[in-house]
Amino acid sequence: MRRKKSEQPRQEQQSELPFDQAEAGAVPIAERTTSGEPESISPVAVGDSIELRLGQMRDWHRMLSELILDANRELARQAAAGTIDSEHVQSVRARVKLLLDQRAVIDRDMKRLVAQQRAEARAAPAPDRSKTMSAPMPSGLVKDRHPNRDFFLADLFDYALKDDGATMEAPIFTLSTRPDLSTWTWTSKDGSKHIELFPSVKGRATQHDKDILIYVVSQMTEGLNRGRDDAKNRTVRFTVYDLLVTTNRDTSGRGYKLLHETFERLRGTSITTDIRTGGQRVKEGFGIIDRWKIVEKSRTDERMIAVEVTLSEWLYNAVQAYEVLTIHPDYFRLRKPLARRLYELARKHCGRQAQWKIGLDLLQAKAGSKSTLKEFRRAIRVIADENNLPEYCLVLGADDSVTFVAKRLSGD
Repeated sequence: MRRKKSEQPRQEQQSELPFDQAEAGAVPIAERTTSGEPESISPVAVGDSIELRLGQMRDWHRMLSELILDANRELARQAAAGTIDSEHVQSVRARVKLLLDQRAVIDRDMKRLVAQQRAEARAAPAPDRSKTMSAPMPSGLVKDRHPNRDFFLADLFDYALKDDGATMEAPIFTLSTRPDLSTWTWTSKDGSKHIELFPSVKGRATQHDKDILIYVVSQMTEGLNRGRDDAKNRTVRFTVYDLLVTTNRDTSGRGYKLLHETFERLRGTSITTDIRTGGQRVKEGFGIIDRWKIVEKSRTDERMIAVEVTLSEWLYNAVQAYEVLTIHPDYFRLRKPLARRLYELARKHCGRQAQWKIGLDLLQAKAGSKSTLKEFRRAIRVIADENNLPEYCLVLGADDSVTFVAKRLSGD
């Protein structure tokens, strides 16, 4: 049945505001004090609980991180246009410096609160476990496996997680929880973007495998935001434990084994596409990552301690051009691959808008689902009822339209 004009799904669009609109003020900016240091800008009441204040600070930090990203994206555009010496560029650079300083203030305040929280926890009497009952885990979510992690590295990514726009746009990762050995082809509705995926003998990379890319992209983007030269290298080295904790994964021996299999699928999945990243088109076939390497092993068992991952040129170009979006850390608590994919699509297409509406059949194509439309409709209805997507809720209409609504506006 042909849809009415008002029911047509919205076309693909830029979810991010232009720099000057973002600058116009989603977040108030503190002035520098007479000493030259930015004053405290944490928007929390002193009487609030530590847990509430930390949550508010993380939200504030995410907003500042998004503005830093907007500003650096603008600098990348100006550099490509050859106007790096203009007064506008100088003002944007000054803004980046101020935003980074202000974010450092929140880092400092959060560190103090975390230390206070831990001191109070040590001083508090042990709870009577016979009188307490743990709340049931909401359907569709996994537990937070590492609620008391150290502050610096792990908590840094609690509010600075980045996902690249290229893999958010195209359904590169399989939604299957079993080895997917089939090839996959996707073309955008307007025919302007095309991608072909070829699995290795171990299967196509899964939506959960993408955790590693999000972690690496987050580290690289944060390095670029801070002006670190080593962030311009395609190879990123990190400790495996920090990766597992940041992405809410199991840190037992099984967790390390599953991570090894993830690396193999990421390296083995081959891509051929005409999608440009950073204004460049990579014409030859390539893996999602070029290589991975264990650089340190435990002396007592076969666990990886530190690894190196080299991004494909395609993904690297996207990060260097700041073609990334900030995502919520609760993404890693979503149990279902489809729920994770739906959040990605909502984040990319809804962005800072109040809502985004799309037809069910087009959403299925964007999600990369291989199920029948009837099965997909049922799965969407379950996820809508669970209402666990970070930042967004979704509504399935009687006309097979799906509307994603920002929770800050929906009241949820």
